[in-house]
Amino acid sequence: MGRAEKEQLNKTLNSHLNTIHETLQVLDQSPASSLDKVSWEEVIKMGDQVSKQATMAGMLWTGETPEVKALEENMEAYFNILQGFLLLSHGSLVRAGPTLSSSIHKSAKQVVDSSFKLFMESVSSYGSHKKDQKLSIPQLVGSVWNSCSALKKTPSTNVTAIGRGMTQVAVSIKDVLREMKELKPGSSDPTDETYEQASNNAESEPQDDDNSCEDELGNDLSPEEMKVAQSAIGVVSETLVVIKDLIRTITGLLELENPNDCSNFVDCLEKLLKLCQGIGEQIDELGACLYPPQEVPAMKATSEKIFSIIDDMQVELENLKGPSEGFIQACNGLRGSLRLFESELACPTTADLEAKMQNIALSS
Repeated sequence: MGRAEKEQLNKTLNSHLNTIHETLQVLDQSPASSLDKVSWEEVIKMGDQVSKQATMAGMLWTGETPEVKALEENMEAYFNILQGFLLLSHGSLVRAGPTLSSSIHKSAKQVVDSSFKLFMESVSSYGSHKKDQKLSIPQLVGSVWNSCSALKKTPSTNVTAIGRGMTQVAVSIKDVLREMKELKPGSSDPTDETYEQASNNAESEPQDDDNSCEDELGNDLSPEEMKVAQSAIGVVSETLVVIKDLIRTITGLLELENPNDCSNFVDCLEKLLKLCQGIGEQIDELGACLYPPQEVPAMKATSEKIFSIIDDMQVELENLKGPSEGFIQACNGLRGSLRLFESELACPTTADLEAKMQNIALSS
């Protein structure tokens, strides 16, 4: 098998890759809302065809003496199906919001990337006597299968995609809450009443990690810092309740109508998702500020931003059909926790009192 045949295969492959790259650019553009929307089930079926064609390609390219013409025909058939898959994916973007579009684009890109790797490796291994190259082709076929199979888990509606985004925020907040509960007070005077109370509070909190070590970073909080941490845990817990009630409220609205293609409804949900993500960022910031030395100004700023975000959330829900009673109660509970947290931040620490006493002594 000469160099000329391999160069011919490379030329054929590059032509197909360029065509797919051009089609991918179409996928980046939003189709007109007046077009008929392609159902995601059709996209999944075309993905199954890509998987089957990948299996045939793997068998052909790992054969004993594959002919160049047969390999070129295989490439043409494969990339025609792949292009059809991308065009159907583009059709499924009709009236899709940013979140759904991003999910679809990501899934389609995984199918394309795995396909490119399969054929680039296949052409590279043509004429090679290295067993490793031949053995890698079935693995790359498996990657194509996995990317096509993942299409079944891709959200097919705006509401589903946005709901998953909100759920991801809830999971992230839950992780921060778990890390906060692992904070423990450092050594102090065991007779100190504040220290004893902070220690008892920390020990009473459920621990998710049985292997946590008291010598880890963050386990040397002063009694005052532990009180701030305990108050912050209350804020994060209430925030998690707000996010869960928001998801529950939206689910309740979906039972009343099917608003997946209603642009105003989707716009409101997209704004609510951004607010959720914003509150998730503030919770991350709050968690980072609790490690000593605690950043009180940053924690106060975070608290103010969370206050503002939950107000905006209620406004957006009013633009739909109004927040549920449960969501309003959850927001009020979070506001109460934020006020307690801010009052805890306003309390002078032992270090503050010592500094004031020293200033008084120096000035007298």
